[in-house]
Amino acid sequence: MGFCVMIQSDNKITLIIQNWIRILNVRLGWIDDFDKLIVKFVAERFRLLEVLQGHTDYVTSVRFSADCCNILSSSSDKTVRMWNAASGKQIQIFHGHSNHVYCAEFSPDGNTVASCSRDCTIRLWNTKSGKEIKALKEHLGAVLCVSFSPDGARIVSCSSDRTIRVWNISVGKEIQILKSYDCLKAVQFSHDGQKILSINDKTISIWNANTAIRLKALTGHSHHVQCAQFFDDSQFIISCSSDKTIRIWDVKSGKQLKILEGHTDVVNDVKYFPDCQIIVSCSNDKTIRLWNVESGNEIQRLDGHSYPISCIDVSQEGKAIVSGSFDNTIRIWS
Repeated sequence: MGFCVMIQSDNKITLIIQNWIRILNVRLGWIDDFDKLIVKFVAERFRLLEVLQGHTDYVTSVRFSADCCNILSSSSDKTVRMWNAASGKQIQIFHGHSNHVYCAEFSPDGNTVASCSRDCTIRLWNTKSGKEIKALKEHLGAVLCVSFSPDGARIVSCSSDRTIRVWNISVGKEIQILKSYDCLKAVQFSHDGQKILSINDKTISIWNANTAIRLKALTGHSHHVQCAQFFDDSQFIISCSSDKTIRIWDVKSGKQLKILEGHTDVVNDVKYFPDCQIIVSCSNDKTIRLWNVESGNEIQRLDGHSYPISCIDVSQEGKAIVSGSFDNTIRIWS
């Protein structure tokens, strides 16, 4: 409860600051600098709050629940776990996968969890009971990513079998197949559910979710793209790569807008804050870094994990960060 209350209090302070800046709306030299200082102030307050231990192998994904009070994690230990963000206690463990679990995600209403695995399955779970609802077994290879549609009615998945599949959750049936020439690593619906983003090798693709036609291919990274996601109502895409960079893309034009540099090793994951002014990334260099979107400058660095950091997420209010690592731990920063 304390964690949630703290988030609500901090949220009020941030809203006051943001509204004050908007009301001023003055561009007189130092005001621009002051605006940047405010962004830096909001970001630099992040400190380590809690270390969650329980996984017996490296953590592959972490997600906050919509209310920020729970955290979902998946691991190479074949399990998905749910944690109380305030107490740090494990409150649910989902057993069923027979191999590495690559990704797990809450449904928008928080009642269901979807997970995917090297065992070639997607599994749906009831968050309260911890019981498996159903297993989806149409993929012919390891399922590397799964994501809910904004309305929670569909999920999209991608696999080493070189397909993207869209599923109707209520009946547990595949309703769309998008085929690729390469192994696909990650997928995500756009905010309106009309587009799907995917990554393979050095390319980020945007697909029409209804026609299965590829609309755009974004190229620019010099090595494998590790993660990409829509942000700012799907007007932009952020991506990170083995080339040690983070890049921002314009969805409409398909053009690369900005390159953020600073990590000294592979960048594994990247997320945006709700105000779209700050990006957070994690890397094999064992650091978490926060970036000002407008300037492209690094504004804070978080250290603490003893091995490469594999995954990261930001709470919906933007008041907490959660990270997962090859050191088998999950860390909460606030």
